[in-house]
Amino acid sequence: MTGITYEDFLDLSYEPDVEDLVCEFYVEPAADMDLAAAGSRVASESSNGTWAELQVEGSITDLSATTFELGDDGRIRVAYPAELFEFGNMPQILSCIAGNIMGMKAVERIRLLDCEWPEALATSFPGPQFGTSVREEIFDAGDRPITATVPKPKVGLSTDQHVQVGYDAWTGGVDLLKDDENLTDQSFNRFEDRLVGSLEARDRAEEETGEKKSYLINVTAETEDMLRRTDRVAEQGGEYVMVDVVTVGWAGVQTLRERAEEHGLAIHAHRAMHAAFDRIDTHGVSMRVLAQIARLCGVDQIHTGTADLGKLENEDTVGINEWLYGDCHGLTDVLPTASGGLHPGLLPELVDRLGTNICVQIGGGVHGHPDGTHAGAKALRQAIDAAVEGVDPETYADDHPELRAALDQWGTETPR
Repeated sequence: MTGITYEDFLDLSYEPDVEDLVCEFYVEPAADMDLAAAGSRVASESSNGTWAELQVEGSITDLSATTFELGDDGRIRVAYPAELFEFGNMPQILSCIAGNIMGMKAVERIRLLDCEWPEALATSFPGPQFGTSVREEIFDAGDRPITATVPKPKVGLSTDQHVQVGYDAWTGGVDLLKDDENLTDQSFNRFEDRLVGSLEARDRAEEETGEKKSYLINVTAETEDMLRRTDRVAEQGGEYVMVDVVTVGWAGVQTLRERAEEHGLAIHAHRAMHAAFDRIDTHGVSMRVLAQIARLCGVDQIHTGTADLGKLENEDTVGINEWLYGDCHGLTDVLPTASGGLHPGLLPELVDRLGTNICVQIGGGVHGHPDGTHAGAKALRQAIDAAVEGVDPETYADDHPELRAALDQWGTETPR
């Protein structure tokens, strides 16, 4: 019989195997513990240990996680053997690496900062269908970011009002109409009516502008309802569905990804509720990890912040975007979406910080334009064009009255 204790989950000489999932955590130990004691408990609780010393026949260490690095800054690294996981099952994986450890008394705070995904585990998930290629394959956007807008007020518009706002935005130069994360199938704006009406308006806008337009309609719901809504989007000739990935759950996202592939639909991921996990920078799960999970599960676009230019708290937007673009064992990349408190005056700095391989989503900064939605959409597109061409927006505004009005209204100030 072999006794298994917390100390068996700490080995600073361990070198992770190529098939291990390696996770980096920030840990603040409880008052009566040091980092080594807390770190060993993280590995134990998230794999096959418990608080009591176990008497086990044979060895179970081949299924034990190992804390193999302790940093002076409170960061630890833990290696998980691949056999701990059910491949292709994101809820199960997260129940290990971000489960009970978040509530242990052994830690005052703990945050899952980053993951290094081994090839076999990563490729057990499908990844995105399209990723950044939507800019060329759907919109032929060239070197510029694609653009999106949410009608404002974000909930409360009737279906007819919503459709009209979308038409005004599309004809003003916006590529994508986007539902708010709160809008699904309420009595004042039914999903079916909004879908049919908006896509009819999209078709008219395409004829008038000669540009491709599309609609990010929110299918978030109980899973079977979500799939039925996705089927209807395909039947009506849509190119996208939008889903609130955190609130619907990763199992729901995985199921939606399968149905979306059947129809050839792209998935736009909204991250509503992410701040419940990532806003406190010493606890929870980082947006970097949430974005990694979203990529593995197969979304094509996801909101990643505005590099501190908008109204929302941000993490390392640039670093997250770089991970979404980068190689992950051959999985398709993801198109980041910048949104939250943006307006035309902020776009030169946004493009400078994030580049052009993004989607820029602006709501109030379009519909709050002093001359209305159509003019606001024109101002957005003009600001994008100025940023891509490297022209100062004040200079560009000399010949573009819609941009001039937006700059006069908001300047380059960040809203709160």
